[in-house]
Formats: sequence, C-alpha cells, structure tokens
Amino acid sequence: MNLQLDEIAKAVGGTLDGPGNVKVRGYSIDTRTLNPGELFFAVKGPRFDGHEFVKQAIEKQAAGAVVSSPAESAANFSVVRVGSTLDALQDLARAVRRRWGQPIVGVTGSAGKTTTKEMIASVLGKKFTVLRSIGNFNNEFGLPLCLLRVERSQTMAVLEMGMSAKGEIRKLASIAEPNEGVITNVNPVHLEFFDSIDGIAEAKAELLEGLVEPRIAYLNNDDSRVRAMARKFSGKIVTYGVKSVAAFKVQQIEDLGLGGSAFTVHHGRRDVNFVLPLLGTHNVANALAAVAVGVTHEVPWEDIRAAVAEMKPEKMRGQVIKFKEGFAVVDDCYNSNPKALTEMIRFLGRLQGYSRKIIVAGEMLELGSESGELHRACGREAARIDGAIVVGIQGETRSLLDGACEGGVDDERLHFAADAMQAGELLAHMVKPGDVVLFKGSRGVKLELALNALRARFSSMES
Repeated sequence: MNLQLDEIAKAVGGTLDGPGNVKVRGYSIDTRTLNPGELFFAVKGPRFDGHEFVKQAIEKQAAGAVVSSPAESAANFSVVRVGSTLDALQDLARAVRRRWGQPIVGVTGSAGKTTTKEMIASVLGKKFTVLRSIGNFNNEFGLPLCLLRVERSQTMAVLEMGMSAKGEIRKLASIAEPNEGVITNVNPVHLEFFDSIDGIAEAKAELLEGLVEPRIAYLNNDDSRVRAMARKFSGKIVTYGVKSVAAFKVQQIEDLGLGGSAFTVHHGRRDVNFVLPLLGTHNVANALAAVAVGVTHEVPWEDIRAAVAEMKPEKMRGQVIKFKEGFAVVDDCYNSNPKALTEMIRFLGRLQGYSRKIIVAGEMLELGSESGELHRACGREAARIDGAIVVGIQGETRSLLDGACEGGVDDERLHFAADAMQAGELLAHMVKPGDVVLFKGSRGVKLELALNALRARFSSMES
C-alpha cells in the first residue's frame, strides 16, 4: 500500500520537513536491509539508536526518515518529525490496517506459533490471497512492519503475536485489530518475567480481549488453561483437540517416524484423513488449528488436505538432515522450552531403525526460579529412551544431566559442554553410522553452531 509522505505525516501526527508528494515504496528500521524509495524509521532500542544511521538512509536513497531527535539531513530529503518513532511506526501500521480493512487472524501461544501461523496461511492460501508474518516478526517492531507490507490485492492476513511480559499482546492487538485469534497452548516459558503459568495464560488471553468483529476464537481444548479462556470470551468459539472432545477432533494418529504423521480429523459427521510431513504429535495439534480456521472460512476439505500435505518445516524447526556417513539429524535448534523439549524427546524415543539416539539439549532460558527442576524433569524424560546419549550445553543443562542420571543413564553416556562450539567438537568425534541426533535449545544458546561443526566435518545431503 504505497502512501505519500504527506499522508504518512498526517497518519502519525508528525511534522513534515521537505517534499510531501514522494511516494513510499516500503518501510524499514534497519539501514542494512533498506532499499531505495523506502521510508526509514529511526527507532531507538536498548542497544541502538536509529538516528545514528539516518546518514546511511540518505546515502541509500531512502524516500525519507521518521525521527524524534535531531539527525542528519540533506537537500530534498524529507523528514517526518514525531514524539516517538516507535509509536509512529505502530500508528502508521494501524492506519494502514484500517484502510485495508480485510480479516486478520492473530496467532499466539507458548510454543508452535510460527509453525501454526504458516499452516494457517497455507490453508487459507488455497482460497484467499494471504499476508503472513515474516518468519517470527511478532513483536512491537516486527508486527507493524508486517502490516505495512500489505497489498490492496490481499484478502486475509495471518499474524503471529509473541510476548515475554504482560500487556505486550494487548498492545499488538491494538495495532493489528485482529478479527480472529488462535491460542495454541500455555507452557512454562518466560517464567523469569511471570509469577506463575497462570500469569502467562492471562497474558496470552489478551489476544481474545483485543479481537474486533466478528470475534472468533480458536482454542486448543487439550490445554486446560486455554480451555478456561472460553469462560470469559463472548464471541464465537471454535475448539480443536487431539486428546479431548472438541469441534475438530483427531480420531487417530499414525507415527510415520521421520516422515511425519498420518491422522484423521472428525468434524460434524465427517472424517477426513491427513498426512503431515512435519515431525511429532505436537505438530498434529498445530495442523488441527489450521484445519479449524480453513473450514470456518469454507476452504474445501480437499484443498485443506493438500495444504497440510505440502507443509515443510521452517528453518531450524524440525528439519531432517541426513548425512552420507549414515547418520541423521533433527534440527530443532531455533528455540526450546520444557514442554517442547519433552515432546521431541518422546518423538525420538518412538523412532525406529537407529542404533543410537543422541539428545543435544541447549539450556532453556528465562525459566526463573524453577529452571533447575524443569531441566531436571527433561533429563528424567530422556532417561526413558533406552541407551540414550545426552549432551547438555551451557548453564542449567547440568541439572538436566543430573535428572538423566537419576533416571538411570550411565555417566559415560552423559556429557556437558560449556557452549555450542565445544559441543560441536564433542559430537564430531562421537557420531557414528546408524545414529539419530536431536538438536534443541533456546535461541540464545546458538545451538546451530554445534550442528555446523558436523556439517563441516561430514557430508550432509541437504537440498
């Protein structure tokens, strides 16, 4: 939606210095990726100030800059002066959203947000032209930038909404004004910033509070805290569940190993078979959310089946990598929490045809005072895999290894690495033909560095 600078200045309540008839081709907060003709927002963060990069924006032929402090200027370079550049970015996104006026589905939850968002967008894409969040652009900066990418021809949007503190999703909903909301689950994540898991649930429920007409909530009935949100919501409720009774219910699941899962969805008087190439039963629940949204929007069942069958894992989110030397890796490096790690450990335990199973677990961050016990519980889960080798990386994974030891894993099968690079060297000398290796850890651990050590030493068969 290409706007002129004078329209933008009006929308954000700013003062325009310079030509106002310049048409903006896009929006950016990062001069490293800024393209000619885009508008640069000089936002301030805890470790940077965008005003220091206005000169680069001028050199890159930006359409102009939005500033809240004195900054570099040039002849014929337009500047919109505002009180807060972040507020201006969000205000413009809200104005564009209202001008566009099409339905928006917001997606949140403690785990599976990005995968669920991608599935929903793919299902809806069989019938609509869909705007979707880029990657996991789901915060106060990323969500407005996603909205500002909307094109007039697009007829729906699916936006991911993340948070690490109370009030953040309420703010995002006030910008995007979603009509529908999907809540995948509530797990013990970000406990460093919350008193309890119930507090996390309240923060996730802010999405439902922020819905605008027709106000449709898609709730995972398997999660008791998500299920309880229905009691306070007055709009339309659509439930889905793998284990519980729901409007969209999985009847049976067949584990296809590294090939994913096959399952049957029961809805009304209909039973429909699906094949999902993504790993783990937790992804069946994510797919079920996409089915529920698709059916609600009258996407034909056959098209929904096709969209689910075509799904591919996002980078570092359950990708299967096979090596010519005869071992396989499950790359789930992007992030981790106790529930997600437990699910992947159980998936690894069910895998057939591998001589050894190696769990490479990076520290799970932001778990607060319960971090030690939550790590220890995951170690006890790992001990249920016969013959498992466990590699813990960084900090609290010592507790994870303690839990595995308590569960009966021999000391020689337990290894600790101070960081991902050290773990990579350890694994490069450890892996053998017939092994399957799971990599999972919080983003801050940079677990992909350990996987890169295997890529450097062995020959992966990645496309």
